Amino acid sequence: MSVKDAVVTRFSQICNERGITINELANLSGVTPSTAYSMFDKSRRDVSIVTIKKFCDGIDISLKDFFDDDIFNNLEQEIK
Repeated sequence: MSVKDAVVTRFSQICNERGITINELANLSGVTPSTAYSMFDKSRRDVSIVTIKKFCDGIDISLKDFFDDDIFNNLEQEIK
């Protein structure tokens, strides 16, 4: 799994657990809904750490807690 896929999967898990939509995640985070939806778009390759931090701030989770998940343990090599 790529790091972007892992980030998207992790945010999806958190949103499902909290019963919020991608649009609500964007609103809570102070970013445009298009920014949130672009992160979930498979054709887009990159996601910035600043955007991840904004989403984490919006849902009141630290970066440490966000990344402290088994999904990040066996990521594929990004250098190809």
